Parts: sequence; C-alpha cells; structure tokens
Amino acid sequence: MPLSPLACDPSQSLGREFALEGSIARGPRSPYQRDRDRIIHSIAFRRLRHKTQVFVAPDGDHYRVRLTHSLEVAQIGRVIARVLGLDEDLTEALCLAHDIGHPPFGHSGEDALDEALKEQGGWDHNANTLRTLMRLESPYCEHEGLNLTWETLEGLAKHNGPVRDPNWALAELDAAYPLHLGEWSCLEAQVAAIADDIAYDNHDIDDGLRAGFLHLDDLLTQPFVAQQWRAVEAKHPNAPHDRKLRELVRSQIGIMVNDVIAETQARTQGMAGIADIRAAARASAAFSPAMAEAERTLKRFMYDRLYYHPDQLATAEKAHQVVSGLFAAYREDPSRMGEAWAARLPQAEPQRSRHIADYIAGMTDRFAIAQYRAIHGTAPEGLSNV
Repeated sequence: MPLSPLACDPSQSLGREFALEGSIARGPRSPYQRDRDRIIHSIAFRRLRHKTQVFVAPDGDHYRVRLTHSLEVAQIGRVIARVLGLDEDLTEALCLAHDIGHPPFGHSGEDALDEALKEQGGWDHNANTLRTLMRLESPYCEHEGLNLTWETLEGLAKHNGPVRDPNWALAELDAAYPLHLGEWSCLEAQVAAIADDIAYDNHDIDDGLRAGFLHLDDLLTQPFVAQQWRAVEAKHPNAPHDRKLRELVRSQIGIMVNDVIAETQARTQGMAGIADIRAAARASAAFSPAMAEAERTLKRFMYDRLYYHPDQLATAEKAHQVVSGLFAAYREDPSRMGEAWAARLPQAEPQRSRHIADYIAGMTDRFAIAQYRAIHGTAPEGLSNV
C-alpha cells in the first residue's frame, strides 16, 4: 500500500544523531524498522515486563504491566496507521518505546524522584524516555544511545504535543540534537499518543474489573460504557458474564479506533504534506468532539474509582517510600549502587543526584523492592495489592 503524502517516508528520514562513515546496512530493513528492532532488543524494553502499569508488582499473571501495555498500544497504533496510509514501522517503534522512561512503581515512583531532585531540576518520565534511548542504553561501540532516527526521537519528545518548557533532561538532548520541540510531531507520533489513550482507557477497565476495584454497575453510570454494554447484551444475551465483559472492552476499543480514523481524515482533508501537520494549530490525529468528551468523562471516573482508590493510594505511598529510601541510601553510600554505577558517579551537583536518579529509574518494581530490603533489612508490606 503506498504511503500517504502526510506520512513519514523512510527514504526521506532526516537521519540519526551520530552518522557512521562507511557503515554497512544489515539486511533490507528501512530506518524505522531498524529503530523498532533496536527498541525491542534493548535492555530498557525488556525491563518493562516488571514495571507497574496500574497495579504495583502484581502477583496475578493476568494483569498488565508496562511491557504488555506497550505491545497493546503498538497493535492499536498499527491498525490506525495502516488505514491512514502512514508508516507502520515508525508508528510501532513510537508505541513500543513511549513508556521506556517510566521508573519502578509508575507515577508514584516518578513523584518520588521528582521530589528527590527538586533542587536539581526535577524529574519527568517522558524526558527520561529520551535520556534512556539517547544516552543511557548504549550497546554500540561507536556512540552513546541507540542512535534512533530523528523522526522517532522527535515523536517521543512530543508524545503529548509541542513542548514549550522542556525540563533539564529534554533541554540538554534538544541542544545536542534539535528536535523542533515547539512544532507538532509527525502524524505517526500523534497516532501513537492516541493509541496509548485508547489502550489504557479500556485495558485498565479490564484489569480493574478483574481485581475487584471496579464494578460493572458503577461503570454503567458512564453513558459511553452503558451504550456499548446494551449492545453487547442484545447481541450475546446468553453468553457467560465474563465473556461479555471482555466483549465490552473490545467493542469500546473498536469504536474509539474508528472514531479517531474518521476524525483524523476530516482534520487532514486538504493538507498536502508533513509540513502542514507540523504547522497545524491543533492535533491532527484526535477523537471527534463527542468522543473526546466521553473519553474525558471516562478518565475522570477511572481516576476517582481506580487510580485514586484508597487501596491504590496506600500502595502508592509505600512505593514512594521505597524510591525515596533508595535515593537517600545511595546519596549516603554510592557503593550500594554497585561498582559500575558508583565508579561513574559525578562529584558535582546537579549531575551527582541525576546519576543516582538514572540508576533508580532503570529498576523494575521487584528489583527496587529487593534493593530496599537488602539495604534496610525489610520492605513495606502490601506493595502488591492484587
């Protein structure tokens, strides 16, 4: 299928930060296919299998973690990209990499690191995604980082739209390799961002129901959910209840995907190329106004009933304690980080504290718990609540 004029053409890529003289291409892959493969083969990507999505260090095998979430985002993103005639490989690379910067314990871990670095410029998981891919994850002999294409990096930098006030990490990277932070990203990146919303809106419902944090009667107070549930009941009146719940989630994903495709096609009507996407006054890949309002209402419900559930808040407080305790312990005795990380520790601030935060941010939930227990002799009880 030919690419749309609005797509990123891999043959027209702006290249990579580190150009290697005389490098030999390995096989027939496009630059964006190489990006995707470098991400999949990275250690940082593998660590996502033990990082919090909704529930911290879940004991149950069926709950999502950052890795499975990222795979589901990629599946949704590729579907949208294919219909719109975009580059599927770039879209997939962006979907797979978008959460690589998350620390252990999700947003509670991020809050703890941001608090620990308040005098050193703070901490942000999206900027840390770029920092990880461009500087920390370095498997190559010739350069730092994975040396991804400009299009992949700019899409990740502007995951939530143009960046007007980048924090220190993103500002440093942008100074070294300008990513045009004030413009909208390519359409593939915008599709990846909205695929993320579709995935976690619906899969967090699935996990919340499974864990007993959400209840169908409460969900049915949401008009969008109630409408889809009535359709499922009418189509499958005799199906087992658990199958109907899974059908509900699938149905909602399909409706949201179709809505994004139609709205994006309408918003890009008459656009001639990528320059029009970048210069637009608003996102080009988006929900329709009606769906956007339904999605915002659903998100508010999810924050109230799942993300800010008392059990979740109690667990988040314990996770915050673990990350804060690790940071303090490594500040006191850097040798606790191990020889390799301790040997590279800068002496001056803010680099010293940021280096410690790099080490902690790369941890999985279970490794962070194990490290805390090794240092303090015990770890908070109840860190896994499912």
